[in-house]
Amino acid sequence: MTGLATPERGAVTGLGIRPRPRAVLPALCATQIISWGIVYYAFPVLNPQITAATGWPPGATTAAFSLGLVVSALAGIRVGRILDRRGPRAVMTAGSVLGVVSLLIVATAPSLPLFTAGWALAGLAMAATFYQPAFAALTRWWAPDHIRALTIVTLAGGLASTVFAPLTAALAEHLTWRHTYLALAGILALTIPTHALALRAPWPDAPTTPAPGSAPGTNPANVRDVARSRPFLLLATAFTLSGFAMYAVLVALVPLLLERGYTTTQAAWALGIGGAGQTLGRTLYATLARRTTPTARTTTLIALGAITTAAFAAIPGPYTLIIAVSITAGMVRGNLTLLQATAITDRWGTTHYGRLSGLLTAPAHTATALAPFAGAALAVPLGGYEPLFLLLTTISLTAALIAPWTSTHAVRPRESRS
Repeated sequence: MTGLATPERGAVTGLGIRPRPRAVLPALCATQIISWGIVYYAFPVLNPQITAATGWPPGATTAAFSLGLVVSALAGIRVGRILDRRGPRAVMTAGSVLGVVSLLIVATAPSLPLFTAGWALAGLAMAATFYQPAFAALTRWWAPDHIRALTIVTLAGGLASTVFAPLTAALAEHLTWRHTYLALAGILALTIPTHALALRAPWPDAPTTPAPGSAPGTNPANVRDVARSRPFLLLATAFTLSGFAMYAVLVALVPLLLERGYTTTQAAWALGIGGAGQTLGRTLYATLARRTTPTARTTTLIALGAITTAAFAAIPGPYTLIIAVSITAGMVRGNLTLLQATAITDRWGTTHYGRLSGLLTAPAHTATALAPFAGAALAVPLGGYEPLFLLLTTISLTAALIAPWTSTHAVRPRESRS
């Protein structure tokens, strides 16, 4: 197979093999830690101080942050198109600039409406600097060995909260929340030259061959047909349902454990330990990808997510068992991140990765942005957080039942054994 590249030789492009730009992977690891840590994870740490200092309702400030997540999900569709045509350099550099500007607006906002506008602008920065553009860059430059590169970047991204949550808290002990955001904006500014300088390599031509295992006759250039196809729409539906349930569980876990009599510290550790499981899970994804088909992988991981959610609902203790379930749930979340990152290439190739990825993840990202509010709202009429977890289990199981029909093979799943 002379058309395939080894990790040392380079990536497969439409015109053959092109060496990989060496600075890209370490640069993206660094900027993902900084971008996620400052634009995303600093807010939960600072929000109590924000509401105490301004008198703004906590629900209103959280809604402003969630608006940014919704804007990010919707803007990701347009960002994906630009990535396919022009590559990540302009997108991610501009996104870094927008991120700094948005934090300056947030830090100096004299009113809640301007604070909200700052987070809406931050949503554009998230769309242009978070995983989606980084995944698009590595998928095009590193294919067919992109899974290893994606794993490395997500492992780095997983350190964002570990680094910046305590750093933000340390700054907030000595500064006001406004000055803390100004200091963080200065750190975020470092990603501007990093993206501008490290992503200068020529953008490879998109491959023109379909993904391995795709349906006979698949035309990788016909992105509209792919986006309107039943496998694509069902995959988007499965990811949306699964993502909603998964992120609602994250936010509702602490209230569930408090409801059962655990202390705040115990509940916080149970939530935080899931991050360690997430990192561990991502190290296992490459092996899982080699041994399973995309459809089987999707079905299994989403079903495991439903099982861990059910376990939280059914197991009141002991505490060590709760910790074990949290680690397992984190491992599933870590794998689901990489599953979404590789879903397009596994089924339709890399030709229109950016655009198709934006279309695929937009509803899922919107659902995850709304999940915290929806979960809290549903817990009241359901009579508590344990019934909420049972409902979230049902939602995840529905996604798992949809997943087997996301195959791009011409034969339906139940007919494939004939």
